[in-house]
Amino acid sequence: MATDKLIRMATQMADFFRNQPDHPAPEAVAEHINQFWSYQMRRDFIAQIRAGAQADPIVSAAADFITLPQSAE
Repeated sequence: MATDKLIRMATQMADFFRNQPDHPAPEAVAEHINQFWSYQMRRDFIAQIRAGAQADPIVSAAADFITLPQSAE
């Protein structure tokens, strides 16, 4: 999956969670990504953010909460 698409998808999540009062938006975005994105998608997303890809601040902050399993699924 193209990395720009991953950032766009994460930005859509950020837009949704931005105004949800019950959970900080970066953590909510990361929780969704951890539950539904594959290992490769998470790995590629984190790599793009760390490489300095332009992203919403919520999306950039969410990268710190994303987990990578020990082995690829």
